[in-house]
Amino acid sequence: MNYINSLFSLKGKVAVIIGGTGELCGHMALGLAKAGAEVILAGRDANKAEDKLKAISEVGGKGYFVSTDLTEKNSLENLLETVIGNSGHVDVLINGAGVNSPTPFFEVEMDELEHIFNVNFAATFQACQVFGKYFINEGVPASIINLGSISGLTPLSRVFTYSASKAAVHNLSRNLAREWADKDIRVNTLVPGFFPAEQNRKVLDETRILEILRKTPMSRFGNPEELIGTVLLLASNNAGGFITGTEIVIDGGFDAMSI
Repeated sequence: MNYINSLFSLKGKVAVIIGGTGELCGHMALGLAKAGAEVILAGRDANKAEDKLKAISEVGGKGYFVSTDLTEKNSLENLLETVIGNSGHVDVLINGAGVNSPTPFFEVEMDELEHIFNVNFAATFQACQVFGKYFINEGVPASIINLGSISGLTPLSRVFTYSASKAAVHNLSRNLAREWADKDIRVNTLVPGFFPAEQNRKVLDETRILEILRKTPMSRFGNPEELIGTVLLLASNNAGGFITGTEIVIDGGFDAMSI
């Protein structure tokens, strides 16, 4: 057990989870807290953060909420300043906020396209700028985990703008991994398949669910807890210290399935 702890312990680490008030990232935050990290949930809705912070407190973890407009760079800069002021440093950044839409291609208006790209891609881009510069200036090992999507690897029908925005996140992550590898800043993409995320509920009807399950060898959706092990691997400089520029797919075999 001591060996496992030495690999995956995050004691003394500080992790910022943008989108941490959501379903999937909330579970990631709890997992990080159980591993010893202090976790900061960044988002717009303090009420949504309450249950997550209560769960973190109940397992003996530490964490707090910082109100953040992830689409505004000055708000992300304020987030970093607040965390440095309260916690002293940052070691892990998770970019996990996301929005989706099933609008048919010919009906997608530019304002919808811009909104989805602003939340899914531009916000991640800007957070990597703000926190990446901090990590480089500090000169210490750090981990950035960007949430991609199965649709960022192979486009899914009905979610044109979402797929394109997530593909951009995948590309950005690999670019930054290359740029910052010699500075010991690791950048990886966590690629969930179908999980009960809030944005998924908006685009899934009964027919769509059946189609997904037929293409998923494990014949079910993922549970949010099943993302935690990979997050701990990527966050830990001991267990995951040589992992950068990769895309780790957690999808029950969905991406491996053809017909």
